[in-house]
Amino acid sequence: MGSDVERRFRKGLFAYGDRVQLSDSKGKLYSFTLAEGNSWHSHKGIIEHSQIVGLPEGSYVNSTSGTSYFALRPLYEDFILAMPRGATIVYPKDAADIIGYGDIGPGDIVLEAGVGSGALTIALLRAVGPSGQVISTERREDFAAIATKNLTLFFGAQPNNWKVRIGSFEEQDFGNEEFPEGKVDRIILDMLAPWECVDRSGELLRPGGVFIAYVTTTTQLSKVVAALRADQRFTEPYSWESMHRGWHVDALAVRPENRMIGHTGFLVRSRRVADGIQPPRTRRRGSKNPLADEPSEPVN
Repeated sequence: MGSDVERRFRKGLFAYGDRVQLSDSKGKLYSFTLAEGNSWHSHKGIIEHSQIVGLPEGSYVNSTSGTSYFALRPLYEDFILAMPRGATIVYPKDAADIIGYGDIGPGDIVLEAGVGSGALTIALLRAVGPSGQVISTERREDFAAIATKNLTLFFGAQPNNWKVRIGSFEEQDFGNEEFPEGKVDRIILDMLAPWECVDRSGELLRPGGVFIAYVTTTTQLSKVVAALRADQRFTEPYSWESMHRGWHVDALAVRPENRMIGHTGFLVRSRRVADGIQPPRTRRRGSKNPLADEPSEPVN
């Protein structure tokens, strides 16, 4: 996948094959891929792709009507929020948490269940790099097709270290071709009932591997945490959500923006323990969990 990534993130002057993002004076964005002989049309005139080729990022280009547009390569956020969707996307703030708190890095083998529109898959592939691998499972063929198109558009070609399997996560029969060492480093579940996949995840994760589930409701959150606690192969789950709020800064007028990206989903993280080892459990007030360190005192 190395050449594809290099093409997608090419530095320097714009060239054919690059993705370009134009913004007008009102901040409206327009994205397309530069191709020889093509032109971009709007109600404010036409811009030939050849006008952009050879320019550095951060340049202005004028349409036939004289309207100026500011040209940059789109960021990951720009691409994700504008790409075609078959399912609700994992927002960049949640994808960043998954990569960061899941400690996903170069060379990791990541198993993803629920590819959706491919937003998280793109982030995972960028994190694991050319030496890593991402394997996605998706029950719906139409979602897998949309994700494939989005990944191809983003990277310039379908990454050769990404595979998508159609069918349920629990019923997949993974072989040595997918997992040369028999286990994966990370499992990321973005699905309706991830608690049904905890047992299979325990079979596939290496000791010390990270499990992360992305869910949208408190009921789902409660069920997946309960399933992880009941399974003797996972550490005590950690659950959280993140919210993204911009700030308005204009001289001394500094205040939070009126709008924000609030609740989009909950994240649950746990880690695989070694075979035959009882996982540590933290004591919770009022817990009847037999694995708690000591009986908890009743809450008055």
